[in-house]
Amino acid sequence: MRLCDEEIKKWLKEKKLVITPFPNESSITGVTVDIRLGNKFRKFNNTKDSFIDLSAKSKDIALEIEKNVSNEIFIKNNEVFYISPKEFILATTLENFSIPDNLVGWLDGRSSLARLGLMIHATSHRVDPGWKGNIVLEFFNSGNIKLALRPGMFIAALSFETLSQSVMHPYSSKNKAKYYLQDSIIVSRIDKD
Repeated sequence: MRLCDEEIKKWLKEKKLVITPFPNESSITGVTVDIRLGNKFRKFNNTKDSFIDLSAKSKDIALEIEKNVSNEIFIKNNEVFYISPKEFILATTLENFSIPDNLVGWLDGRSSLARLGLMIHATSHRVDPGWKGNIVLEFFNSGNIKLALRPGMFIAALSFETLSQSVMHPYSSKNKAKYYLQDSIIVSRIDKD
């Protein structure tokens, strides 16, 4: 069952679900909490001959990824980050989340931004039970014009679905919880060996 606005407020008040900074009343509507864009970005370098061999050993893939992705870029609140047409970038949310073991979060982009060609997540829109940290967003500009992103702007919405019971293995208990407690942009970690 998806939580409605009143249930989201109740879970937040009881600190079963934690969002920092605490969302404004106006950002909790219907079945979602509107979330904002943070200040941290990473982009893929534009080199024609670069590639990442996804069948290679994990450590080799990690080296290729790091070679092809920029260092973290910090944009001040009053500055703008541009995403060009057909460009893929990573960014963080302003909010930090702590999802309990009996809840799953679902990330959705904003319709108004999608109509301009901005995709908010490639495929990873589930926020697992037991997960904590800032969400890393996977932006793709599928449109034909450059888009300006500003830290603090409303960028996506998160809804929450209750589970029949707490999961046996929350994200926080995984041996290789690779994105747990992230507060910066952790690039892809493909574990194969």
